[in-house]
Amino acid sequence: MAYTIELQTITDDSASLSVIEKILPFEIKRAYYLYNISEDAVRGRHGHRKAKSALISLNGTCEVNVIGFRKQCFILDTILLVLSSEHYDPEDYIYKKPR
Repeated sequence: MAYTIELQTITDDSASLSVIEKILPFEIKRAYYLYNISEDAVRGRHGHRKAKSALISLNGTCEVNVIGFRKQCFILDTILLVLSSEHYDPEDYIYKKPR
């Protein structure tokens, strides 16, 4: 099930620092980020059998739609950083079959 995790943020006069530590429900085995995404791009359109992902917004805006037991929509900033519980495996991908 998809949900939002609030990152611990420490702020002082010089900067803000957000921390990802001991809050993800998995060990990180892969990290990648998407950028230079065109304004009308539609990406993803797949699920995973095994992998869990944490999507971390860094800059800009994007909409993440999650369809499972119920449809959920999250608005995130992009550049989009993704932390994954698994190494890349094309056999783990689930694609919605066209009608």
